[in-house]
Amino acid sequence: MKFFKYLTFFILFFQGVLVAGVIEHIQVKGVEIPILYEEDRALPIVSMQLVFQNSGSIEDKKLYGLAKFSSKILNEGTKKLGSVEFAKRLEDEAISLGVSCGVETMVFELSSLKEKFAFGVSMLSELLSDPNYSKESFEKVKILTLGSLSRKESDFDYLANLNLKLMQFKDTPLGHPFLGDKKSIDSLSIKKVKDFINQHIVLKRSIVIIGGDIELKEAKSLAKKALEVLDIGKSEELGYFGVDEHKKEKIIKKETKQAYIYFGSPFYLKVSDKDTYKAKVAAFILGAGGFGSRLMEEIRVKRGLAYSAYARINLNKSYSDFSGYLQTKTKSKDEAVKVVKEVIREFSQKGVSKEEFEQAKRFLLGSEPLRVETLNQRLSRMFLEYYRGYEIGYYKKELQKIEKLTLDELNSFIKKHQEINNLSFSIVTK
Repeated sequence: MKFFKYLTFFILFFQGVLVAGVIEHIQVKGVEIPILYEEDRALPIVSMQLVFQNSGSIEDKKLYGLAKFSSKILNEGTKKLGSVEFAKRLEDEAISLGVSCGVETMVFELSSLKEKFAFGVSMLSELLSDPNYSKESFEKVKILTLGSLSRKESDFDYLANLNLKLMQFKDTPLGHPFLGDKKSIDSLSIKKVKDFINQHIVLKRSIVIIGGDIELKEAKSLAKKALEVLDIGKSEELGYFGVDEHKKEKIIKKETKQAYIYFGSPFYLKVSDKDTYKAKVAAFILGAGGFGSRLMEEIRVKRGLAYSAYARINLNKSYSDFSGYLQTKTKSKDEAVKVVKEVIREFSQKGVSKEEFEQAKRFLLGSEPLRVETLNQRLSRMFLEYYRGYEIGYYKKELQKIEKLTLDELNSFIKKHQEINNLSFSIVTK
């Protein structure tokens, strides 16, 4: 056993040395753009992401769904080639190229074999310079989006989660349906989509993430090639929006045998605060740890009210909150809500036991190697460290903090956050 322990240590140590990530910068049209890079020659594959900050659904304004709709247009290839021919050229070379939209960012992701990567970058460059703003493409995306929204009317998880968000973030840029609604999608036009893309997919909002079987010099060169077709544009500060502190409840009646219960509350901690590692341990014990977590034990194991119950603390640049969900029989809805409130109240007032604390620490520390097994995992972690303003290597240091954390320190932290008892509930039931 001791041999395997040391073997694992040396593998992880030398892997870290050989493929350690770095952050450098490239100059494009006078704009200094960060490039996050890691070399990994285990496979002849290269992947690159172009991340555009403050370009996600938080930027929809009153045109709900505009950011996600725009990302779908960008997945329609170029106007010159059309969606079919553009996709065919990528497929012929086994190249993956796609665009996705989150709350805060829009991301272009490219991956291929090393020998095809330069061609993939040229296709990405064409996409950035000539999006498919054809009427045919626009109408296709519109029909698909409206169809998706129609199906969401019978997706009770979606409805419960959406209504919770609308209550929590009312009158903020986060308090709207990110997919849009029928009225907002009907009001979109090619010009509005084009204006959104031209404003947000610009050099001053960009971050490059690239890694794999490629040298840094070539990575910089290809990143410049991809970006040089873009306008300089303008950057904007990302706002921070708090959760409504008032307890609310919204119930929607549908023909269902299950009650879909989503709940949430404020959580007064930002990604820049020094105690984020304590929040990770606390959330794991309360509801993020699956079997063994407080909510799962009380709701499923002891009372049999639900197959699963989950809760977590969300820390983002634009917001922080506490949220969770479960499903139960419609006749058990009231009891389940009561138990959720009781479990969270007791947790916030009394903290955790020594056994819960030690079990959580063992899991979080022991599972760390699984979170950095692949290149994509390591690049994603490096991006989060950079994007959230941490030093590179922060998450390794976070583990050291968790290891040194004491039970008294954690319980003191938990008892300071009584705001998690200001719970709002969004429920879909019969």
